[in-house]
Amino acid sequence: MLPVIALVGCPNVGKSTLFNRLTGTRDALVADYPGLTRDRLYGFVRSGSAAAIVVDTGGLTGEQAELDRRMSRQVEAAVDEATAVILLVDGAAGCTAGDENIAATLRRTGKPVLLVVNKTEGRAGAELAADFFRLGVGEPIAISATRGDRVSAMIDRVFALCPPQVEEQPAEAADEGTRIAVLGRPNVGKSTLINRCIGEERLVTFDESGTTRDSIAVPFTFDGEPFVLVDTAGIRRRAKVSETIEKFSIVKALQALEEADAVIVLIDAREGLTEQDVSLIGLILERGRALTLAVNKWDGLSERHRTDLRNELERQLPFLDFVETFFISALHGSNIVDVLRGASRAAASAVRDLPTSELNRILQAAIEAHPPPIVRRHRVKLSYAHQGGKRPPVIVIHGNQTTRLAGSYRRYLVNRFRRAFRLKGTPIRLELRTGRNPYEGRRNRLTPRQQRRRERLRKRSRR
Repeated sequence: MLPVIALVGCPNVGKSTLFNRLTGTRDALVADYPGLTRDRLYGFVRSGSAAAIVVDTGGLTGEQAELDRRMSRQVEAAVDEATAVILLVDGAAGCTAGDENIAATLRRTGKPVLLVVNKTEGRAGAELAADFFRLGVGEPIAISATRGDRVSAMIDRVFALCPPQVEEQPAEAADEGTRIAVLGRPNVGKSTLINRCIGEERLVTFDESGTTRDSIAVPFTFDGEPFVLVDTAGIRRRAKVSETIEKFSIVKALQALEEADAVIVLIDAREGLTEQDVSLIGLILERGRALTLAVNKWDGLSERHRTDLRNELERQLPFLDFVETFFISALHGSNIVDVLRGASRAAASAVRDLPTSELNRILQAAIEAHPPPIVRRHRVKLSYAHQGGKRPPVIVIHGNQTTRLAGSYRRYLVNRFRRAFRLKGTPIRLELRTGRNPYEGRRNRLTPRQQRRRERLRKRSRR
């Protein structure tokens, strides 16, 4: 399971700014106004090969107003589900009574706590942090969430508080079978789909959103191969999430996504493609998971409605041209087998071995058909390629000036590799590396006399 890291602290200490810095997003609202965050917000943070789910929470005031009590319950739930806690304090304001109350509460939970002193930009961080030793939750680290000062060191320290993450063993994965997570908004038919796949009423289904509260793994055999289908709680917009138990289940759904070999995203045909569906698909691709789309409740729709929905999918999801889409009815079993086979193909594509000789043959053919652009009077040179990872496939290309390669040419290369290897359903990551220039710094090794002579020749050639 991915560890969960909760950000806790008084209002306006910079939790949302730090959340955005850790996740590389702008999902959390940020303003110089206390109490702006009132709900929990989830994202991913990565450090090297390790990853974790990070949770932003509302500021704790200690007041008894109804809103403050609700925010307090949300923070308590976040700490409950957390593997480690970051207690964020304001270095400019100094240690306050609110900080002492929160620290005392965290000590009683027994959870590992990292004390982080924010807003120390342009100041002596060690001196500002010294004031917070009296909170009794360990040695503080001074950072600036706005500028990113010492945030990397903070990430390393908080990961050290979490249990070590062990790489998955291929043999164990093979014994368990291909792991397919079924994700989507509430009440789109995820549990019904899994029940139909395994041929029995294993999961509780009801025509009301939020029936599934936890991620449930169901092993079964399909086409003679072992599979594990994972039913997850529905993920929806934060404004629509009200119950604490549903908020807790979102962590389970995100952990199921991270552990899956492939993901089936279920879309409700009667409601159409929503903004939340697009956001969920974007999150799955960002995490590098193989993907299959299933449009459920297709039965009973008029031909006009079906045509409009197909056009909407093409218009809003043009970046998913490599993902297979199936139109199904989980209730009646229409096209269920096709969805499972599509997810199986996507999972297999994500772990394909890409021979180095084939990669270089495809790269050279792509360059001959469409040479890289010229940058600063020199053409970008792409020398050779090799595979750098799986889940998703990573293709490493070495050359010169690779950092200047346009995004359009990167997409061109990805599409050439995808067509050549017939990789369906999985994103492909291109990693470009520039070799060291052997002539770099040569000018500095010339004698002063040689440098003056070179300068005279350069001026003479300009005339």
